[in-house]
Amino acid sequence: RAARSPGTHPQHSLPLRTASAAIMTSLASLCAQLPPHHSAKRKYDPLANGAAACTSGGRRLAARMTRGTVCFVLVPEATLGLGASWRCRPLLLCSVNSVIVLFSQCNNDSEEDMFDDYDIFHESDSLLAQVLDAEHQHPQEKGIDMKAAGEFVHGNLQSEMNRSKQGNLYATEDSSVHKVDERYGFQMNENDAGDTNEDLNDSVFDELLSSQLLYLEKMGELSSHSQGSAGREKMDEWKNSSLDKIQSLSSPCPDSGHKNRSTKSSKDSRSDSCKSVSLKDHLKNAMTGNAKAQTPKVSKTKQLKEAILSEEISVARETIESSSFDIGPFYGLPSKVKHLLRQFRGIETLYEWQHDCLTLKSLQQRKNLIYSLPTSGGKTLVAEILILQELLCRQKDVLMILPYVAIVQEKLHMIGEGSRGATLEMTLAKILYASKDTHIVGMSATLNNVGDLQKFLQAEYYTKNFRPVELKEYIKIRDTIYEVDSKAENGFTFSRLLNFKYSSSLEKADPDHIVALVTEVIPKYSCLIFCPTKKNCENVATMVCKYLNKEFRAHREKEKQDLIKNLKDIGNGSICPVLRQTIPFGVAYHHSGLTNDERKSIEEAYSRGILCLLACTATLAAGVNLPARRVILRAPYVASEFLKKNQYKQMIGRAGRAGIDSAGESILIVQEKDKHLVRDLITSPLENCYSNLLPEFTKGMQYLLLSLVGLKIAVTQEEVYSFMCHTLLGVQQQLLLKEKNLSEIVRDELENLIEKGLLKGKIMEKDQNSRSTLTITLLGKATYKGSIDVSYCNLLYNELRKGLEGLVLESSLHLLYLATPYDVVSNCSPDWMIYLRQFNQLSSAEQKVADMVGVPESFIAKKASGQAIRKNVDSAVVNKLYLSFVLYALLKETNIWSVSEKFNMSRGYVQNLLTSAASFASCVLHFCEELEEFWVYKALLTELTKRLTYCVKTELIPLMEVAGVLEARAKQLYNAGYKTLAHLANANPETLVKTIEHLSRRQAKQMVSSAKMLLTEKAEALQEEVEELLKVPTDIP
Repeated sequence: RAARSPGTHPQHSLPLRTASAAIMTSLASLCAQLPPHHSAKRKYDPLANGAAACTSGGRRLAARMTRGTVCFVLVPEATLGLGASWRCRPLLLCSVNSVIVLFSQCNNDSEEDMFDDYDIFHESDSLLAQVLDAEHQHPQEKGIDMKAAGEFVHGNLQSEMNRSKQGNLYATEDSSVHKVDERYGFQMNENDAGDTNEDLNDSVFDELLSSQLLYLEKMGELSSHSQGSAGREKMDEWKNSSLDKIQSLSSPCPDSGHKNRSTKSSKDSRSDSCKSVSLKDHLKNAMTGNAKAQTPKVSKTKQLKEAILSEEISVARETIESSSFDIGPFYGLPSKVKHLLRQFRGIETLYEWQHDCLTLKSLQQRKNLIYSLPTSGGKTLVAEILILQELLCRQKDVLMILPYVAIVQEKLHMIGEGSRGATLEMTLAKILYASKDTHIVGMSATLNNVGDLQKFLQAEYYTKNFRPVELKEYIKIRDTIYEVDSKAENGFTFSRLLNFKYSSSLEKADPDHIVALVTEVIPKYSCLIFCPTKKNCENVATMVCKYLNKEFRAHREKEKQDLIKNLKDIGNGSICPVLRQTIPFGVAYHHSGLTNDERKSIEEAYSRGILCLLACTATLAAGVNLPARRVILRAPYVASEFLKKNQYKQMIGRAGRAGIDSAGESILIVQEKDKHLVRDLITSPLENCYSNLLPEFTKGMQYLLLSLVGLKIAVTQEEVYSFMCHTLLGVQQQLLLKEKNLSEIVRDELENLIEKGLLKGKIMEKDQNSRSTLTITLLGKATYKGSIDVSYCNLLYNELRKGLEGLVLESSLHLLYLATPYDVVSNCSPDWMIYLRQFNQLSSAEQKVADMVGVPESFIAKKASGQAIRKNVDSAVVNKLYLSFVLYALLKETNIWSVSEKFNMSRGYVQNLLTSAASFASCVLHFCEELEEFWVYKALLTELTKRLTYCVKTELIPLMEVAGVLEARAKQLYNAGYKTLAHLANANPETLVKTIEHLSRRQAKQMVSSAKMLLTEKAEALQEEVEELLKVPTDIP
């Protein structure tokens, strides 16, 4: 969000909520460079947590995107479909008309504040700063006229541009064939330089603010290199007129431009007063005049909607669309992007394939594109540049679709992975069908049947077999290591024998020689061990540390102790005993049993080299960008399933760190019995990507058909069938559909929806007229508006209806039962002794909740004592009530650690349950909003969603909305007297640093800025309500 904070330098932007540091670094830092008059224009808004934003801003954000006041939203992938909070507005109700960058591989989130040291940008680069420097260097020339001053500043700006040319980001090997223009950052033929002349339009400059004319003169010099003499004369003519314009607008002497004066004394006095004003003041007055210029008296919302992003970016956009070269020096973008990439990301040059991809004709013509490269090839940078082009040059809205789990990485092959794939397919199909102008770009590392995907997305395809670091693949059988060789007869050739002396005890503890493999690289280099299960991760980490030398403890010892302290703070004084034992050796485990904050701390420590070895599950390969010198696969299995080729490629793709290692290596540990399976794995092609709309009938097919009718995308049987033909299922129907054709499946599923009371209408046989209109019922509308799984919608309705007869409000237990997600119930296995103990701790009123939902105390007691049960009790209801006990304990204790120990669950599982419940509570809330009979639930569920989202005491919730504030910090702030957003927004960062323990100056500034941003957003929301209330109706009689 680029909302500005009052009372600060007008160019200072508030820090962004970190959602994906890789894209936000470039975007947010660029926003900070926008000139002052861009304040309060369009906003860039990362939505870091859909569940958190649901009640406070999700619906409003979707509406703002439609109105144009928000143009960029990072969308967690799962929020596009089932079980997430973006469901407060269906996707296609938002006005999305731009690039959708899918399946990105971003870097890990970073805590670094991009705006902390902002002065290094504006102090040296701003126009006023240069003018001020000039005055200090030439004090005797304070009275120079405006045109001469303008010439001086212009020269200064031009010299700055000349210096910036030295940092070219691309160099081609074959300089005799192509030349990369150092000013524009893309490839062009030397002979074409003279063919790109284009006259400047006077009207463009007449509409600009005078404070921007000098800036555009600098930009104009870029194009003058490729223009003829006529173009240069035009630029000179414009320069003179623009400087005159600045002089006339900025002069504090109203008559200074008049040649005729009434008296000589009057002329002299005016001249003296003008000379006493510095050039800096002249320009300040001009800018102030611009700011005070009269504007039409319209609402602020309308102004935000109609305002353009910037004059210079507008010129860049027009040039991109109308000519063969860009006015921006870096792929049509301002040169600041190039400087920011170098400063914050250390990127000096682009790879050749990145340059080729960015200059593809298909991208210039805005055709849909799929590009695919091996892992670590640099795909994310291309996506970031494309996003910035859309936002800044074309002023198009952007959706970047990322996975909900890590908001880090998404791959196109996930279209073929379960319910998540079905959600992606539905989303893309709707956009393709309803919006012909939307530009879709997909990126992936693993693709096989790309032809089907091209046909589905109507896209062109670009691929390169490029890796910045060479990858060498090995397998280990017993103590022998073989190198993978596709030319060899059996797929691999002998490489070497392990050279490590094993004692008999070590041989027993480590039969796979993991200790020998890891000690070859650590602690100097990093290593990842992929294990089949979470328990195996912890066991491997413990075993390795047991046999490591004590010298490993001395490596970065203080930083390891700091990491342990940080993990204790996260756990409110508790830390996993395995991590306490392994971290001193630089070893840790990484799996879903960790909380989000624990995982983040461990990932950061690994990235910085504090930890040199991670034992992890396969989820790390697909969710986190943590490369290593060596990757070891503990076994060719994920849980009990044999490894798939896509999974194998994902894991070994983590080997080799660009800019650090000259090569990466992977070692797959194989048992003799699996040797033939591994040979097939290595030599086989990648798996194909298939539609999952069929296997996921209720989450996929039925929900899609329901939303099509509800959104009026298709309202007849014929239109629905036509839409389905444009899905990936439609493309692959001959391959996937055996017993029924697509038309018959559509007819059957529409009939099912009508039987469930979600749709109304007549379904015709194949040969009959199928133009009968379908309409959605109130229950159907509530189902798709709340993104409720079609298979659960009637069950949810009945439970809510039953709750109206006797909702227990003595505590939140009954509401928590209603908000417990159905899809997690089947995986729950209650501990009956814990179940009985928790039941007995309930009040009599709370125990009535169990009776009401159908779980009597006698049933729980018999289960705990192992007695036979004669009466049938619904196991789904029993499991759901048990999970509601977990959530109830969380809201009372607000400590994941203590609750996980109390229920003998992993803390990661408890946290995931909490997140899912917050999301599902939001779904139930929107479900109830569409059904008037459930009006009583609206206020109750709104408050419950907030409590589940933050899981803190009610008084701390406002502080928890601030970026970077967790429960422990919120308690510190509250106890120090900062009890509301207003307190924090008006706090002095220096005072905060002195008052709050272990708070850095950077963190204090970030919190204050974030609080100001939230207050501004809330004020704008209230202003919108005021404007709506005061709006004069158009239909007054």
